[in-house]
Amino acid sequence: MSTDTNVMDYGQLCQFLSAEARSLDDRDWDTWLTYYHADCEFWMPAWDDFDTLTEDPQSEMSLIWYPDKSGIEDRVFRIKTDRSSATSLPEPRTAHYIANVEITGVEGAIMQVRFNWQTLSFRYGETDRHWGTSFYKIDCSGQKPLIANKKVVLKDDHIHHVVDVYHV
Repeated sequence: MSTDTNVMDYGQLCQFLSAEARSLDDRDWDTWLTYYHADCEFWMPAWDDFDTLTEDPQSEMSLIWYPDKSGIEDRVFRIKTDRSSATSLPEPRTAHYIANVEITGVEGAIMQVRFNWQTLSFRYGETDRHWGTSFYKIDCSGQKPLIANKKVVLKDDHIHHVVDVYHV
């Protein structure tokens, strides 16, 4: 890891990732948004017919794609105000689990991070589970680290209903 004092050490990184997940589990949408850089792309590619991930969110199918934080903010607005057909009450109760956290690179104040996750969600008397791998670029140059890029690979893509930001 870099000796750059602007980046987080491994313990701080794990706390950062856990705190982001906790804000989802607590449905603390306003806090969750504070983890994202204004230019953060949030992308969950789809698996194509040949068991290969799509590569271009602008020309291929994606499960989730927001080109910047404004899209994430719009999704949160719709969740909070029930202004989306994909949002229904009650909101699911979730529990996020994070494992195998790796710092895969450091360039200046930008950390590249990879980790596995599993989320359990409960709604309408049923529990669903989702799991996958996330790849973050975290900008540590400011007063608070911010997620500058988020790619989520959903490994169990046989889904029975809409997968939303709180599932991953």
